Amino acid sequence: MKIVVVGAGYAGTYAANIVARRTEAEITVVNPRGHFVERVRLHQRVAGTSQASHPLTSMLRAGITTRIGTVEKIGDGLVTLDDGASLTFDLALLAVGSTARPLPGAIAVATWEGAEQARDALATLGPKAVVTVVGGGPTGIETAAEVAASRPDLRVRLVGPAIAGGFAEGARRRVRAGLDRLKVEVVEDGVAAVADGQVVLRSGTALASDLTLWGIVSGVPDLAARSGLTVDEEGRLVVDEFLRSVDDPRIFAAGDCAAVPGARMSCQASEPQGATAALNLTRTIQGRDLTPHVVRFVAVCVSLGRADAVAQFTHFDDSPRKAYLAGRAGAVLKEQVTRGTVFGAKAGVPFR
Repeated sequence: MKIVVVGAGYAGTYAANIVARRTEAEITVVNPRGHFVERVRLHQRVAGTSQASHPLTSMLRAGITTRIGTVEKIGDGLVTLDDGASLTFDLALLAVGSTARPLPGAIAVATWEGAEQARDALATLGPKAVVTVVGGGPTGIETAAEVAASRPDLRVRLVGPAIAGGFAEGARRRVRAGLDRLKVEVVEDGVAAVADGQVVLRSGTALASDLTLWGIVSGVPDLAARSGLTVDEEGRLVVDEFLRSVDDPRIFAAGDCAAVPGARMSCQASEPQGATAALNLTRTIQGRDLTPHVVRFVAVCVSLGRADAVAQFTHFDDSPRKAYLAGRAGAVLKEQVTRGTVFGAKAGVPFR
């Protein structure tokens, strides 16, 4: 039995290790690079406070084959790579994650390549230079805070139509207080353009910016659409309750690239999906009934530098509760959660 896993992020790595623990299948993981990227630490990579990566050889179980490359097409039991080579499969898992689509003139920080570019650009800035981070969600907040904490000589600005908009009022105020402490200027407005050293807001105001970082995750790689598989309006592979493609039951999907109702792009959703997909891959091999995926969220955590964070607790449907944890205790919780995602992906022990 041949299994090909496309993508070695949180979902793909976790799933590959689970299947390897439970079956004798021949597993090949295809990934564009030879390391596992901690996407939830890329803001630290930008600021120089974390490497945010681990060699794939240290993350995947013995016996799993790693193939470095980019997949051009998947379907009909075949994975075609960009170098013209191909891999046959009996079952496959699509776990290529998500991407970012910055406006021209801005650098995306939610991809490895973008984070590297942003890191290099940040290192060239002198004192009092202005860094503008676009995006009021977790990625934007954490990037602005991390840069401000690590480079207090810079002027850091965070721009977004609603900063921490998914948080309850109390937690949202606490996020703003943490940003204020770090002297991050907050501008609640959308961005219309980035050009000529300026960020132009939708209101028409133009703000000077020496470096503009794009902290918004949006869209997914177009592999599924390019392969002729059914995708949703965002390009995510449409799957059934068992996380199988509605076109080809041999192809499963997990993580940001899977159109799972009720899920949002996050490692908190990706790893449970990876576990479900892996268990269903295993059950398919064993000829057993598959188990449906259940979406459950518990919190949204944002770091505000290394010594502060806010953990907004949520209902299972991801709606915010009133309760939150902040300060050093919040930072400890966020760090434990972040480390836990790597441990879980490496251990390959399913949630159930």
